[in-house]
Amino acid sequence: MNGYKAGSDNADRCAPVNSAHRHSGGSHHDHDHDHDHGAGGHSHAPAVSASNERVVLIGFALTAAFMLAEVAAGLLSGSLALIADAGHMLTDAAALLLAWAAFRMGRRSSDAKRTFGSMRLEVVAGLVNALSLFALVAWILFEAVQRLFAPQPVLAGPMLGVAVLGLLVNIAVFAILQRGDKDHVNIRGAAAHVLGDLLGSVAAIVAAIGIWLTGWMPIDPLLSGVVCLLILRSAWILLRGSLHILMEGAPGNVVVEEIGPHLTGAVPGLAEVRHIHVWSITSNRPMATLEIALQPGADPAAVTRATKAALLEAYGIAHATVEVDWGHGAAPCVLRMEAEAS
Repeated sequence: MNGYKAGSDNADRCAPVNSAHRHSGGSHHDHDHDHDHGAGGHSHAPAVSASNERVVLIGFALTAAFMLAEVAAGLLSGSLALIADAGHMLTDAAALLLAWAAFRMGRRSSDAKRTFGSMRLEVVAGLVNALSLFALVAWILFEAVQRLFAPQPVLAGPMLGVAVLGLLVNIAVFAILQRGDKDHVNIRGAAAHVLGDLLGSVAAIVAAIGIWLTGWMPIDPLLSGVVCLLILRSAWILLRGSLHILMEGAPGNVVVEEIGPHLTGAVPGLAEVRHIHVWSITSNRPMATLEIALQPGADPAAVTRATKAALLEAYGIAHATVEVDWGHGAAPCVLRMEAEAS
């Protein structure tokens, strides 16, 4: 999954604990902390795309409406494939509604308690989506095994008609979601749900045709199991990506060990880069903190500006906190010392 591969978990990415390094003995040095907050002021909360919010709301309305019809049809026809598809559409609707709520919450500006606003809720929503997919797969597989040992009659005609309608609805919802930000964790999560449900509709169509032509009932739970395997892949990718962000993993386009050599080669007057910390606050919102040492006679302000510009150009990091070492030498990494002591 693009955008979630960590550069290295073993790299020295220790950032300062706060804006003034805390040192033993209660004293602290005078550091220059230069924060890049963009042209709009100090708010860390990004503008949440109205397009993202709109597409997930439309997708929710279509999915929830057809899900109710599919539940009734599945119960009347006796088809596990339809019931499974309806259950998946229920999680689709919940995922879309959760994504919409996360986008709405993401509009909230930062405050004294939440300096990044509520944008991390989008990642939490992506994690919930992934877990719901795993739960859905477990239920479908359990029901499929039960039906393999005790096949039940299925009405192929109603099953086929509803499955075809479900396929059309899922295609429409998937196309709507593609109009949003396809790199966003919640858009990806919702699309993964819908894609799995689309495959579920295809399986229901195949099962209905097979039952209609041959009368062989086990095809219904068997195809439901095949769809579960496809859903598991999407669920795992989404779970891994959401956890990577929540665990403060480095963005996929960042290899931490390469940042220091790149900056020292690209920025005149920069002697050394230390304590590099890179993470994503949410999808496509990379952040960084680092400490720099200057070459003799270098202009601190100019080097700091050039360092930020290089981070933005090479890694897309628009928000960076750069601390200047005023000749006191490299301090030990506080986070690494705590980890080694524990």
